[in-house]
Amino acid sequence: MSFHKELETTVRLLTASGKGILAADESTGTIAKRFAANSIENTEENRRAYRELLFTTPGMEHSISGVIFYEETLNQKATDGTLFSALLAKKGVVPGIKVDKGTVNLPGAPGELVTQGLDGLGEALKVHKGMGARFAKWRGVITIGDGIPSTYCIDSNAVMLARYAARCTEAGIVPIVEPEVLMDADNTLERCFEVTSQVLHATFRELHRHRVVLEHILLKPNMVISGKKCATQASIQQVAEQTIRCFRSHVPVAVPGIVFLSGGQSDEHATAHLDAIARLGPHPWTLSFSYGRALQAPAIKAWGGKAANWKAGQAAFAHRARLNGAAQAGKYTAAMEREVAKV
Repeated sequence: MSFHKELETTVRLLTASGKGILAADESTGTIAKRFAANSIENTEENRRAYRELLFTTPGMEHSISGVIFYEETLNQKATDGTLFSALLAKKGVVPGIKVDKGTVNLPGAPGELVTQGLDGLGEALKVHKGMGARFAKWRGVITIGDGIPSTYCIDSNAVMLARYAARCTEAGIVPIVEPEVLMDADNTLERCFEVTSQVLHATFRELHRHRVVLEHILLKPNMVISGKKCATQASIQQVAEQTIRCFRSHVPVAVPGIVFLSGGQSDEHATAHLDAIARLGPHPWTLSFSYGRALQAPAIKAWGGKAANWKAGQAAFAHRARLNGAAQAGKYTAAMEREVAKV
């Protein structure tokens, strides 16, 4: 199969109706914080067991189209010796891999960050693909603050995202392009709209300049949302309307899919926002989710690192996945939150 056909097939699988992507690519440090909050020891075996709990959840493939791995996870196996990538592929779930190496301070730009990881990326992609990865993810981080983000920061991250995407498609791997405008500050919805517009404009300018075929990528953006510390929080409907207004102005219709990140939203808000966005359709792209904590939080709490709670953890994950699958189709209701979680 040519890379062109291979990329198209992967995109089609990842944007299947009623499904979204599980972002299980937390670094060892990040998952340590989540484990600590639930009194779970952060050992390699506990991390492996937790991933197995998620990936072997009965029926998860009905709501999850793909899973983003952290590099450690790509090398891990289920209890029966099956590589996680092979286990998921057998269920029709596409394995992917986070390839960026995290953020560093952007020189000459106090308070701003740029993502690193391009060195050796071409060779790494070959290795990851040999282990079953069919798509990748790279996250650029944009902070809203006093006088920031600067054009310098926005452009620097856009260039890195484009260079990463070009290397992925050259390797036959679908790139998820993630320019995230953080929601941690006190900014208004309007300020988020303004910055997200600038970021999307710069990102697609650089993707075009780097000759990336847009039909072979997925976009993983933030929603247009009020900062966490903003005194006036936008309603669910306002978030949906301003998100679509922004994206219709800046995301080319050639992009096959937009998979929103949850960006620190609560589980329920992330689902409700996605549902409200879906109900404003039809849209020129497939809209879905690529959630991490907003999909996993109930599962990790229910499991608590205890074998006796295995099924409870899987039930919690399956329930959250079903709700987001319903939201992707615009069929979610708040009453569904009260349904009994089961597998």
